[in-house]
Amino acid sequence: MTATTSGEAAQGAQRRHALILAGGSGTRLWPLSRTNMPKQLLALTGEQTLLQETARRLLPAVAAERVTTVTHADHRFEVVGQLHEVAPALAERVLAEPLARNTLPAIAWAVARIARDEPEALVGVFPSDHWIEAPEALRAAWEAAEAAAEAGYLVLFGIRPTEPATGFGYIEAGPALCAGVEAVGRFVEKPDARTAADFLARGGYYWNSGMFVFRADTFLGLLAEHQPELAAAVTAWAEQGALPGAEAYAALPEVSIDYGLVEEAAGRVAVVPADLGWSDLGSWEALYQQRDKDAAGNVVDGPVLPVDSGDSLLWSADGGLIAAYGVQGLAVVQTRDATLVCPRSRLAELKELVGRVRQRRRELTETHVTVARPWGSYTTLESGHRYKLKRIVVHPGCKLSLQMHYHRSEHWVVIAGTARVVNGDSEIYLEENQSTYVPATRPHRLENPGRIPLQIIEIQTGPYLEEDDLVRFEDLYGRSS
Repeated sequence: MTATTSGEAAQGAQRRHALILAGGSGTRLWPLSRTNMPKQLLALTGEQTLLQETARRLLPAVAAERVTTVTHADHRFEVVGQLHEVAPALAERVLAEPLARNTLPAIAWAVARIARDEPEALVGVFPSDHWIEAPEALRAAWEAAEAAAEAGYLVLFGIRPTEPATGFGYIEAGPALCAGVEAVGRFVEKPDARTAADFLARGGYYWNSGMFVFRADTFLGLLAEHQPELAAAVTAWAEQGALPGAEAYAALPEVSIDYGLVEEAAGRVAVVPADLGWSDLGSWEALYQQRDKDAAGNVVDGPVLPVDSGDSLLWSADGGLIAAYGVQGLAVVQTRDATLVCPRSRLAELKELVGRVRQRRRELTETHVTVARPWGSYTTLESGHRYKLKRIVVHPGCKLSLQMHYHRSEHWVVIAGTARVVNGDSEIYLEENQSTYVPATRPHRLENPGRIPLQIIEIQTGPYLEEDDLVRFEDLYGRSS
């Protein structure tokens, strides 16, 4: 493989696309990360969410119009809203999977869409939930990877290990292909501590970052060779401009790009070693290592008062004070409805704990007290036998679906703004301190026609008060009942 000239690099940059993967549930960061608000949608390292930080570090190297994001249908509106804050054009290229099928189907669908208009596109694939301290180094590695991609390789970003970590897969490098690019000798599953220490001492082994660069036509050619059914499906959807339904998407293989394609493409895979200041933020311990610490070694976030305490992660997400006295090496994470207390040394076992919580209180692993919706949000204030109390916020100019419930009645009291309400056959306007009653089975809709957020208190009563007691007749956001 020959080195790329500056003219060839400039031409490659004109064909550059970025693909952001914004799926996953992040259970190892419970109770902050949950199914309906996973870690990539949270601000864990600063004021921006991980998704927004990912998009911002890519934009100096690629136009927003050439960035595609793949997420789950449940997260689509939150992803669109967050990306719009970074650059409006980002929000126009969001693909929503009807259900999760691991990374290979998500990447394949997006690449097929890109290749429909630009078969020779150079595609960089980037997870949305990683931390990178040196974005300039990432962009330099990206350019080096494109040179190998032009020669027909699938190129991975390999992170030079800084410790004998056992939580990552490793890449053993082979001979150099050109400056900054090496062939992949083999992939190694997550090793034990002794093997990881040996890799670190010997050199030539890299952490698999989950970031890739390839030409779209190369990727689709290898996909047709090794995953022909998947290749046929995504190519057909791209040519038709169709969105796959849940049944069709469920028929795709549930497989990662590593197992389903990269490890099958022997001799066609390269690695670019990189020093990025990288972390996958895959656990509270990883976040502890990444964040700045006080003089006693504590990572604190939110209202926290550590006294005679050290080497601990103390995180208050919803305003309640954590007062830690005489604790060492603990992780304490507090939200409004759940608190995690765990020795930092056992944070790797958190998945087992979350599984037990899911068995007893499934809702605590799926949603927060405040739930984002495309029209605004709702917060559960209190619930009990046959009643639930919510605060609903509707953005200016937005409205909920025309809907009804079989089992619950609702009483709405406006506390801020003006509401336009469809209640059966009538349409009324409500201002502050005014209210209306919606009995079960009656079609109704709530809308904010004003210029300030509409806030109402909703009192639900009835024998069944879960969110799936809902029939939608009309919806602006493409949701079904």
